[in-house]
Amino acid sequence: MFIDEAKIHVRGGRGGDGLISFRREKFRPKGGPDGGDGGKGGDVILRASRSLNTLIQFRDRVHFRAGDGENGGRNRRAGAHGSDLVISVPIGTVVKDPQTGEILADLAAEGEEFCAARGGEGGWGNAHFATATRQAPKFCERGEPGEERWLLLELKLLADVGIIGYPNVGKSTLISKVSAARPKIAPYPFTTLEPHLGVVRLDSDADDSAAFTLVDIPGLIEGAHAGKGLGARFLRHVERARLLLHLVDLSGAEGRDPLEDYQKINRELRAFSPALAERPQLVAGNKADLLNPEEVARIVERFAAEGIELHPISALTGSGVRELMALCYRRLDELGLRPERLEPGLERGAEEAPQRREVRIYRLPREPELLIEREGEGFVLKGRGVRHLSRLVIRDRTGVEYLEEELDRLGVLQELRRMGAKEGDLIKFGGSELKFKYHPTLTGGSLSAIFRDESEKRGR
Repeated sequence: MFIDEAKIHVRGGRGGDGLISFRREKFRPKGGPDGGDGGKGGDVILRASRSLNTLIQFRDRVHFRAGDGENGGRNRRAGAHGSDLVISVPIGTVVKDPQTGEILADLAAEGEEFCAARGGEGGWGNAHFATATRQAPKFCERGEPGEERWLLLELKLLADVGIIGYPNVGKSTLISKVSAARPKIAPYPFTTLEPHLGVVRLDSDADDSAAFTLVDIPGLIEGAHAGKGLGARFLRHVERARLLLHLVDLSGAEGRDPLEDYQKINRELRAFSPALAERPQLVAGNKADLLNPEEVARIVERFAAEGIELHPISALTGSGVRELMALCYRRLDELGLRPERLEPGLERGAEEAPQRREVRIYRLPREPELLIEREGEGFVLKGRGVRHLSRLVIRDRTGVEYLEEELDRLGVLQELRRMGAKEGDLIKFGGSELKFKYHPTLTGGSLSAIFRDESEKRGR
């Protein structure tokens, strides 16, 4: 079964907790702090692999979580890091934010990776906080929770040539004739319900590398971009193609005109993606065996009058097929590198510059050092700088003093004044129960009385 879209939930491992511990040894009653740090939680990583060609593995499993870090131990023993979870996905997988549609990563080459959810940092043990003036700290940090998010995965097949056209024009017959692909073939529309990849190998004693990949997608009809027929869902699989092979039916057996079909399909391409509509095309007229040569010549002349070169073929008998494949190969050789990679932050149709296929490691941007947001009658402190403070486990005044120093160092109080904080406003740490009430005369070193009641309650 071919599945080209999946929604998954990923969660990084939780960091291990730091430990409050003091060295206990005979004849050394005050051996000092020796609580170790917790281990970092594992990351969830998506990695592109050529061994896969569908997202079917996500049909039965949606939730993925990396390993948790272990807690710190006595004698300054650090906890082990949690194991990373590496999830293999097909080459050509695009990772998106399901709410905004923003592209987070485009895994377009073997081995490319995207860190989908970072593991939480391990908490520091009390030995980490010991200084010349703070020799017996009775506080530590809890481990940080891992990141978690929903992701939308879309597979866009990597093929050199994409075959497009109306249903029942012979696309599947053509790909079965020139490659080992064996799609279902029947004399009615929408026989093809999923894309098919094939490898075309040209007979060449001089060059065994004369080969290219071809993808056949379900047929398009007028209004496909708006969801008619099978819709434009499968058009994503030709977005990466360097060349489009536009197949029309010369016989008129379906009651349609081949030139009008060509024009309608190109309008659908333009409505779906202006960039795709500008992709180079070769136009082939199939089922030429059902017409006499004079009728074929008249259709060729009609296309020529519109500036379009039409190549008559018969996929059933093989007439003209070999020459058409050779022409495709020559055009690919002229076009050179595959043109696009979807950059993070770009949407379909955005202008993209040609890129070489270097292997990339994608990571989501980190949050800012300090972020203060209004919440009701108070404020919430967020950001990397204060995140570790929200995980403190405080059991005495030394922890409160450390908290004071860090808030003063980060400029939290100055920023609160600038934002218009008033006396009595509740100041909370994001993701934590730790909080205090603001007073306009507070300075570094004067928060102890305010924090002591809350923090000592938490430490009991």
